[in-house]
Amino acid sequence: EIIQPSKADIANCLEKHPLRLSPGVDRLVEALHKRGTDVYLVSGGFRLMIEPVAEVLGVSFDRIYANTITFDESGDYTGFDSNEPTSADQGKPKALTMIKEKYGYKTMVMVGDGATDAQAKPPADAFVGF
Repeated sequence: EIIQPSKADIANCLEKHPLRLSPGVDRLVEALHKRGTDVYLVSGGFRLMIEPVAEVLGVSFDRIYANTITFDESGDYTGFDSNEPTSADQGKPKALTMIKEKYGYKTMVMVGDGATDAQAKPPADAFVGF
């Protein structure tokens, strides 16, 4: 295991590297919400670092699919939740399949900036890269 961040390490990282959204993403999510489109955040990153993004964008925390780090009572790293679909290779397609099956979506679009985002088509019906 290469990275074993404590809760304090993550808090320090977020303090030293404040949230920076991609230009226009806030307006995009707002427009999607206004038209009644559900928005999810699917990331190979850590849930604790994605939650502040979700908060700013108005995305419910239960619509985050990301890696959950586990800690002991002192806040020290103990591992990660291997049940999270994003904890393994091809995690984003797995997460999208779970979302589609659970909620019965007919159409799903993945928006992302990397190769692992593009891997999510299918099950996404379309991919928008930036």
